[in-house]
Amino acid sequence: MNELISLQLEESTEQMQKAVDHAENELTKIRAGKAMPSMLDGIFVDYYGSSTPLSQIANINTPDARTLVVQPWEKNMLSAIEKAIIDSNIGLNPQNDGILIRLAIPALTEERRRDLAKKVKEEAEKGRVGIRNLRKDANDKIKKLKNDGASEDEIKVGEAEVQKITDVYIIKIDKLAEAKEKDIMTV
Repeated sequence: MNELISLQLEESTEQMQKAVDHAENELTKIRAGKAMPSMLDGIFVDYYGSSTPLSQIANINTPDARTLVVQPWEKNMLSAIEKAIIDSNIGLNPQNDGILIRLAIPALTEERRRDLAKKVKEEAEKGRVGIRNLRKDANDKIKKLKNDGASEDEIKVGEAEVQKITDVYIIKIDKLAEAKEKDIMTV
């Protein structure tokens, strides 16, 4: 196979893995009724005038499946953290006891589970679309290699390889979505 086509396949594989990683990251943000420190990943706190991720100014633990505990390294940050959690609109009500903040994770209703399952399907579809776009880009780049001396057969083989890679990564996204959906629907 043409060396340029091989390089294009490697590049496409890397980009598709990044797309799967991104989809996985988006899926972990969808809460499944269990307390997970990653639920607070998108929260930034005003730390002496700069917006700082919560995880960099506090310890976040899960003492049980329904509770998150946020323990700041500096006690004077408690109210700023509490305000950031409320402002983040993640649907959790912080309870500040002067030492740490507790967040009780409510059990999901059946309707909320269905809504979250829909959200999982939407995120998975975004991931699949991203991978298909990468496939299109890779095929376009491979077709352009004809000008650099790649034969028709090499181009066809390259496109077939891109399709195989695409199929593998779409299956990975489908499995991630399936696992997340199962996690959400399990009471």
